[in-house]
Amino acid sequence: MEDKCPEPIRCKAAVCRAAGEPLTVEEVVVDPPRAYELRIKIVCTSLCHSDVTFWRMKDFPGVFPRIFGHEAFGVVESVGEHVEGFAAGDSVVPTFLSQCSECTDCKSSRSNVCSKYRFAVRPGMPRDDTTRFRDAGGSPLHHFLGVSSFSEYTVVDVTQVVKVDPALPPPTACLLSCGASTGVGAAWKLAKVEPGSSVAIFGLGAVGLAVAEGARICGASKIIGVDLNPEKDELGKKFGVTHFINPKELGEKTVSQVIIEMTDGGADYCFECIGLAALMSDAFQSSREGWGKTIILGVEMHGAPFSIPSREILHGKCVMGSLFGGVKPKQDIPILAEKYLNKELELDKFITHEVALKDINTAFDLLLQGKSLRCTIWMDK
Repeated sequence: MEDKCPEPIRCKAAVCRAAGEPLTVEEVVVDPPRAYELRIKIVCTSLCHSDVTFWRMKDFPGVFPRIFGHEAFGVVESVGEHVEGFAAGDSVVPTFLSQCSECTDCKSSRSNVCSKYRFAVRPGMPRDDTTRFRDAGGSPLHHFLGVSSFSEYTVVDVTQVVKVDPALPPPTACLLSCGASTGVGAAWKLAKVEPGSSVAIFGLGAVGLAVAEGARICGASKIIGVDLNPEKDELGKKFGVTHFINPKELGEKTVSQVIIEMTDGGADYCFECIGLAALMSDAFQSSREGWGKTIILGVEMHGAPFSIPSREILHGKCVMGSLFGGVKPKQDIPILAEKYLNKELELDKFITHEVALKDINTAFDLLLQGKSLRCTIWMDK
């Protein structure tokens, strides 16, 4: 008996038709998966700042109409040819970063950036740059980061899908798909924060607080949060932040001066989680001579260069870039999921709101107003 070939699926998706405009929930057609692809039924998704960044973007790679979303949890509905290790019914999370497990970078412990399927904000699928989405009129809809999870069904390349324990709550699985893994991974996997060390985090948004959580489980003794929002003082304590600095309340002193005083010479690890060259410089200045590490997680929002005094580099400081917190998706997300299930890693506190797909624009409003860390968007509510 021949296997039944998957057919196109009609479903609902939140479509953005122009930069900065509210999303509209429409009927779309999702094509069957091609070779090395999976079609996933999305259970829930969440809104990340990266979605907002590209939602606002008028010039390439900001292209429209587009289905955004990249932080999600779902169940495999069907698989294309040559897909191994996945079957219909598997619990999975999609990721924006590929892991082919074959290239030099994927085989090395020193990198998490696949060199065969390089990270790019392309409008289509990674292997052929074509789309699997059409609107009700038959016109193509663009993908986002190879995921496009603001749809009841989506098609994702096998290199961007990770199988997870079905015991993992769907909203928590969403967090591991991007934001939580990025922050926790930066502390745990990339910086390798040591027990008893000092950490300074510039920007206490979702990623910065995830860095704090990662530093906490690594055993850091002093976790300093830096943010202009005074409400982040109390919030940070829930994530392991032990000291809080509001730059507006320092008088004549600079942030770096205060951190150097607090840590008796500078923080062992500094994390920049906003994306401003000036803050990157502050973080570097706040790190300890001899072994201080500055980890850059934020993408400079204005494209400005980041300058480092060469004399200070000679004194032993270093700067590290971070994409997805150094996490290798297929290898490390299951480890983080296990840490959560074993109650070592606390993730539920990141989820502050939830809405139905039809109310997805509320999730945008909450994030833009600074009222939410993560808003879960349910497909079936």
